[in-house]
Amino acid sequence: MKNLIFTITIFLLLTGCGGGGGTDTTDDRQSSESTRNTLPTPPEYNTTWCEPTTNTSWQWQLSKTINSSYDVTVYDIDLFETTKETIQSLQDSGKKVICYFSGGSFEDWRPDKANFPIEALGNNLDGWDGEKWLDIRNDKVKDIMKTRLDLAKTKGCNGVEPDNIDGYDNSSGFDFTADDQLEYNTFIANEAHKRGLSVGLKNDLAQVSLLEPYFDFSVSEECFQNNECEQLIPFIQSNKPVFNAEYKDSYVSNINGARDDMCQKSNELKFQTLVLPLNLDDTFRYSCQE
Repeated sequence: MKNLIFTITIFLLLTGCGGGGGTDTTDDRQSSESTRNTLPTPPEYNTTWCEPTTNTSWQWQLSKTINSSYDVTVYDIDLFETTKETIQSLQDSGKKVICYFSGGSFEDWRPDKANFPIEALGNNLDGWDGEKWLDIRNDKVKDIMKTRLDLAKTKGCNGVEPDNIDGYDNSSGFDFTADDQLEYNTFIANEAHKRGLSVGLKNDLAQVSLLEPYFDFSVSEECFQNNECEQLIPFIQSNKPVFNAEYKDSYVSNINGARDDMCQKSNELKFQTLVLPLNLDDTFRYSCQE
């Protein structure tokens, strides 16, 4: 693996950008020092690199017409489904835009679906029709992800959220390892930074300690429901936000104060937690910061 040492000089997130998965295994958590030494060098941020901070507020909506009325710093929206004009409109209103795409799975409804080689398509993702795990070692897959990052830059996204970059810890249908995942995830992060894009680590909790230096924020799902939140503390310690979403029915209804209790814990950890519908269509939204 080549060492990638570069200084990034960009206008990422304009000015004032702050404000406002699978089951872990012991072997995965105990990454060796030799693995650490094989990773490319993290980017050297200079004073013109602007990162979100722990108190950066957010909204996450991936389907239906974007509701732009929330008073938050960051909107996380779908790269393919959101027009360049919508992204520009959000930015004109003072918001920053993170663009979601799947970095580790094939989705049969995406416009670039025909570009994926058959041999790179693995098992179906549980609960998601038309979606399959990808062989992240495949060079064509990496080329497609570069093209997606190019699209994010062309559309004017301030950052990206690559999803499903934890296939090694799931039944992907491939035999790639935790080290393969580390190589791929740092590849994604460094390619995003080359294009002046902030980049978030989605789930992959077992590798947080190694990957945090490469990523500018974390996007987590159900860390409170799954008792996994402590693994994300390295982001908070580096003043990087943890954007967390919870879907549990008792959090939605707040039965017996379940959401209140969870939000108290979230605020103590300095997480930015939302209770949202699973399909992220803005049917409802409860913020622990409001």
